[in-house]
Amino acid sequence: MVKQVTAVVIGAGNRGDNYAEFAVHFPDRLKIVGVAEPRKARRTKLQNRHKIPNDKTFSDWVEVAALPKFADCAFITTQDRMHKEPVVAFAKLGYHILLEKPMATTEEDCKEIVSTCKSEGVMLGVCHVLRYMPQTLTIKKLIASGAIGDVVNIQLLEPIGFWHFAHSYVRGNWHREEDSSFSLLAKACHDIDLVNHWMSPHQCKKVSSFGSLMHFRKEDKPQGAGTRCLDCAVEHGCPYSAKKIYLDSVKRGNTGWPVSVITDTPDIESVTDVLKTGPYGKCVYECDNDVVSHQVVNFQYSKGQTASVTMVAFSEDICDRKVRVFGTKGELHCEFGQRVVHHFDFLTKHKQHYSCEVEADAKLKGHGGADGLLMESFIDAVASKDPSLIQTGPEDTLASHLLVFAAEKARRLDTVILL
Repeated sequence: MVKQVTAVVIGAGNRGDNYAEFAVHFPDRLKIVGVAEPRKARRTKLQNRHKIPNDKTFSDWVEVAALPKFADCAFITTQDRMHKEPVVAFAKLGYHILLEKPMATTEEDCKEIVSTCKSEGVMLGVCHVLRYMPQTLTIKKLIASGAIGDVVNIQLLEPIGFWHFAHSYVRGNWHREEDSSFSLLAKACHDIDLVNHWMSPHQCKKVSSFGSLMHFRKEDKPQGAGTRCLDCAVEHGCPYSAKKIYLDSVKRGNTGWPVSVITDTPDIESVTDVLKTGPYGKCVYECDNDVVSHQVVNFQYSKGQTASVTMVAFSEDICDRKVRVFGTKGELHCEFGQRVVHHFDFLTKHKQHYSCEVEADAKLKGHGGADGLLMESFIDAVASKDPSLIQTGPEDTLASHLLVFAAEKARRLDTVILL
């Protein structure tokens, strides 16, 4: 009989709520037995969804950590800068840790998280969900098989999406570095982790990077524009209009993300009120955002191989990664949204196509079904006490995070970082 794993959710925002849904679909495998969340509406929603008793429902994670351990694991899905302290506290209590990416916002905190989990003997799974996607696994398998010979170069494009960037990185939770983290860490640590995973076991030796904040600045504000979209005379000509992103979305019947982020009651009246007074209704040229809108990172590996990651706000596609892997005997390319990896063999000139569909009954649809695959892996690891089932464990994740920090250092100092 499969052991039922118990978990406490620390941070009942979008990600915490999503991972906890695994318990609804697979109640024999996971039970949510506690929650800590400062926002009453979010806390109550998760409590009711999982029938959590009042004495295991808290407004602050510190209250949970003050109690004797009462669950197998803790889901740490707080804001980026609020990761390290609860991870360390719950690891010391013996909880296995599922940690939303990024691990933390400084190298030192990332290292402390890893060292603490290792010294306390608890499992750590970091939510680099893209590692669990069939596309990622297929590319890794083809590289390992020698199908394209030795890897020479990897190119990965992360198109954030024009309105997604405005939502999350101009108006939203990740718009200022001092409140969250720099955008490469917040958005593209996934992508750098993928490149490093595909290049493994080779080690990165050099990193350079370039990027800046473009367009979402006061000097780019159109003539005649207001300070809020609801009162703006030129709103009809602005693709970043909050009316278009949120209000029109609700009118079309969409009450999920991103509308669900800005209000707990996503209807026309409440969304209108939020846009009148809150940050999500502000003109994108009048926000106090400071994170970069585009960045390119270049890597050189131990045998001369190179790789590049490009992150850009200004795209039609929303996070539909595009990757090309060039080898000495062949080439791979994949647009993640199409769920197919294409292989071209130099010798035979033959093209082969590998379908990468997630099983039709996958319950957690986020990130193309990868959220569900991540949860299966972590929950099975805890149930069987087998950390090898976790594909994004402490050492691999720390290594790729350190590359992200090196890339941002290279950008700021306008230099090449030697590792």
